[in-house]
Amino acid sequence: MDERHWNRVVVTGGAGFVGSHLCERLLEDGAEVWCVDNLATGSPANVAHLGGHPRFRLVRADVCDPDSLAAVPAPVDLVLHLACPASPADYLRLPLQTLEAGSNGTRTALERARRDGARFLLASTSEVYGDPLEHPQHERYWGNVNPIGPRSVYDESKRYAEALAAAYRRTHGTDTAIVRIFNTYGPRMRADDGRAVPSFIRQALDGEPLTVTGDGSQTRSLTYVDDTVDGLLALAASDHPGPVNIGGAQETTVLELARRIIDLTGSSSTVRFVDRPADDPARRRPDTTRARRQLGWQPRVDCAEGLKRTVEWFAGPAAG
Repeated sequence: MDERHWNRVVVTGGAGFVGSHLCERLLEDGAEVWCVDNLATGSPANVAHLGGHPRFRLVRADVCDPDSLAAVPAPVDLVLHLACPASPADYLRLPLQTLEAGSNGTRTALERARRDGARFLLASTSEVYGDPLEHPQHERYWGNVNPIGPRSVYDESKRYAEALAAAYRRTHGTDTAIVRIFNTYGPRMRADDGRAVPSFIRQALDGEPLTVTGDGSQTRSLTYVDDTVDGLLALAASDHPGPVNIGGAQETTVLELARRIIDLTGSSSTVRFVDRPADDPARRRPDTTRARRQLGWQPRVDCAEGLKRTVEWFAGPAAG
């Protein structure tokens, strides 16, 4: 893997969950960081602790606007495109905005990378595999996506964004890379964003029943946010175009996850089963051979430790 030093970096969606951790790490590595976010799902609180940093700027702008990056001086060395509603609660509430983030937003970010000769990294998702018929999911798998289902606004947004990044690479020679992020969790997730880990933790801490969809037998492979950030930056620092899966190796059922969180919190909560959403994937686990061989990446934080850290954050004053 090549080593690169970034002087000036744009992080679209940088006030979101993963984006804020990326901004933090880039500052630690000595980069000047321009965080561009319309705050539709991100929060200024996620980057408030960076506000006084001399190399950090928060720009409130919608990356779907072609002029949204005009305030960022040239040249930029790296564009990390994360701007997009990422949780089911958000993309079902903002379906058109989600599609626009994958199309117009990706085009804006790619154009800036093309003009400045910057490395461009698209934060794609395991959702491009849909409800997969292949297990575990390798990057060569094309997926099983319902193109008109309720989840399609996110799935197809990211699939289109991947196609656009690949087309810029072929047509303009833009230095693009695609990372497919699997279920990431950790501090700064919103308690109400609808994803399993924050929902279960909030319910357990409040003594409410944990709402498990279906019979809870569907599986997920969780990745602690620090490991996800390591993977994104490892791909950015390489010459690899991707796609590269970044995700955990430990596959767990949703019901097992709920019970583990009840135990971690010491909660008296019970489990309540609710209807399973349409097109909800039955199994999800990445094949991370490519990440391991090409980037030297593998997750370091196991699920027990990561969930412990996350529960502690949610129980502490920062989450309030």
